[in-house]
Amino acid sequence: MIQLRSKFAPIHTILVPFVHNGPGLHALDAARQFDGEIVLVGVVVVSEEHSLSTGAAAARALRRTLRIFGKDKRITSRNQVIVSHQPWEELSNLIQDENPDLLCLEFDLHLKALNVTASDVLTRPPCDVALVRGKITGKPKQVLVPMRGGPHAELAFKVGLGLQPKGVTALHIRKPNDPEVRADAAFIGLERVLNQMPEVQKQFEVTDDAAQVILDNAKRSDVIILGTTAQPITSSASLGAVADRILHEAPCAVIAVKNGRPMPQIKFDESAGFEAISILVDKWFAENTFHADEFNNLRELVKLKEQQGVSISLALPALNEEETVGKVIRTMKKELMRRNPLLDEIVLIDSDSTDRTREIAVKEGIPVYIHQELLPDLEPRRGKGEALWKSLLVTKGDIIVWIDTDIVNIHPRFVYGIIGPLLINPQVQLVKGFYRRPLKVGQRFQAGGGGRVTELTARPLLNLFYPELSGVIQPLSGEYAGRRSALEQTAFYSGYGVETGLLIGIYEKFHLESIAQVDLLERIHHNQHLEALGKMSFAIIQTVIRKLEKRFGRAVLEDVNRSMKLIRHDGKGYLLDVEQIAEYERPPMIEVPEYLNRNKG
Repeated sequence: MIQLRSKFAPIHTILVPFVHNGPGLHALDAARQFDGEIVLVGVVVVSEEHSLSTGAAAARALRRTLRIFGKDKRITSRNQVIVSHQPWEELSNLIQDENPDLLCLEFDLHLKALNVTASDVLTRPPCDVALVRGKITGKPKQVLVPMRGGPHAELAFKVGLGLQPKGVTALHIRKPNDPEVRADAAFIGLERVLNQMPEVQKQFEVTDDAAQVILDNAKRSDVIILGTTAQPITSSASLGAVADRILHEAPCAVIAVKNGRPMPQIKFDESAGFEAISILVDKWFAENTFHADEFNNLRELVKLKEQQGVSISLALPALNEEETVGKVIRTMKKELMRRNPLLDEIVLIDSDSTDRTREIAVKEGIPVYIHQELLPDLEPRRGKGEALWKSLLVTKGDIIVWIDTDIVNIHPRFVYGIIGPLLINPQVQLVKGFYRRPLKVGQRFQAGGGGRVTELTARPLLNLFYPELSGVIQPLSGEYAGRRSALEQTAFYSGYGVETGLLIGIYEKFHLESIAQVDLLERIHHNQHLEALGKMSFAIIQTVIRKLEKRFGRAVLEDVNRSMKLIRHDGKGYLLDVEQIAEYERPPMIEVPEYLNRNKG
């Protein structure tokens, strides 16, 4: 059989769409009979009357299934699941990017599940296509390849030989009025190859009923491989008269093949209006929303990290967090450095704390930096954003993770959860965490009461001016991670606007698909009082307006707008107090000379 396979280019890669609660398993069984790599792509089909965001749970379940199959060394599971009302065009685009040798579909279950017709698939196939009817779970003993030497004959033989059967019968059929077999021009080129394959049994038949001859020979075969019609398909449900009959009547498994030919790539148009944006956001939500539990196999994450040759840094911004910072550091060092070497370094970026925060961090054995002392040629600024920006200067990782140090219920998931999407999808540049945030009132917690600035300021602004980002559940969360190569190209706001500015900046530079979000379950921290939340909202509004100024090329804010009048009560009555709350922007770190020269000398 080595001689057989050497006559045709082998099938190296086979792509199989795996549809949630739908077909894929039989196509996978067929693909497993080949020697090549199998690429599994998950697909969740959502009915037109439902929002695409309802597919998030199905996408999560499907990713779990794909990871199980991915334990087979020959199978590569694409972690990015397609969620769509009509997934065929998007699947076709992905197929062009993957460039497999063969697309394997179940007939006609895949066609129905993908909301596509046979005509859609076969008139403009994205690559060579094999439609499998029936179950193929082992190496077949005898494969029958009917042919006339048309455009699909070589592909049919390639697929037939790829199944590694004990025997192959080449059934050459012609009509009574056709020229002599040896003069059949379409068959001559293929016949030259078959003549060099003594292992292939050649059989010639002259008949008006090709389908019946094939069915008669099928009784002695395990699999039939046949080409679809070379003529234009007149019916969306038809593969050609002969193929249709064989697919419905053959007593054995059938694989119908069609040669691929180039087709123009169709991209989703993000500027097509309100409806398109809504669909885009729903689709993004379903495909790019993860759960921390998807990544709790830390050994797998470490393996992915090592395979990709990336390093990961955890930077902890802090200001007077002596009550919680020690436990945060100990938890991450124990679980994500000693037990599972997911993190390569942990550093504390302090905002000049006046309590024991730095002392505790030093005692726990991690480097400590006061951000006001970094880049001394620049005028120091207050704010968490300044600490995050300067953390790029003192960390080494290809991936940088930030989590707040005031988390009371600290758990390793706050870190591994937001690392996971970056390791499974190279397209993702920024991952945001989200969670339930109980609000502590007295000695009791009100579930879901936290995140007030998110719901009253940040998300309404994003819905108004950046609707593509309206699916981000908690844009202000302090737990997020990104690739250094993206973060160093992005401007940082120095204060409360850092999360909003970073989210918009990554979106503008790398587009929506570069952002993912992960459910980190519940986060308990110290809630801030109402006045502090008002200041935060004021800074976030400034940030959004500054971004809009750049978009439209005109100034909106004047210096006077940087001051906020706070209403206070001193027991005698109400009074106004003015406080400067200015959101200043730092340039992309890649533009800072000290950053570029940090590894020199």
